[in-house]
Amino acid sequence: MFNLTKRQLICFGTAAAIGAPVFFITKGIIGNSAAVMVMIVLMLPAFFAAMYEKDGQPAERLLLNIIRAKWYYPPLRPYKTENFYTVIEMEGKLFDENEKTASAGGTLAGERKTGGKNQKGL
Repeated sequence: MFNLTKRQLICFGTAAAIGAPVFFITKGIIGNSAAVMVMIVLMLPAFFAAMYEKDGQPAERLLLNIIRAKWYYPPLRPYKTENFYTVIEMEGKLFDENEKTASAGGTLAGERKTGGKNQKGL
C-alpha cells in the first residue's frame, strides 16, 4: 500500500494514532502552533523507527546492539603477549645465580665467610 513496507505502515499508523488525538486535545488549550510542535515531538520516534535503516538493520536492532556493546558485555581486553626471549633470558640469569651460589658453598660469589658474618670480598 502506497509502496510502503508492512513495518512502515505499522509505524506510520502508530504515529498517527498518537499524534492526531494529542493535537486535537491540546490545540484548544495551548494553541495551534504549540499543539503541532507537541504532536511532531511525539510522532518523531515512530517516524524514526519506520524510516531509519543502516546496513540492512532497523533502528531498534541498531539501538539494541549499541546497548549490548556498551552495558551488557564487558569491553574487550587488549591482546598482550609475553616476550618469550625475555623469559628465557630471566631463567638463564636465575640459573647462573644458582650455580654461583652452589659453587661458593652457599654464599654468593665474591663473598667470604669471616667470623660468622658474610662480608663482601674485594
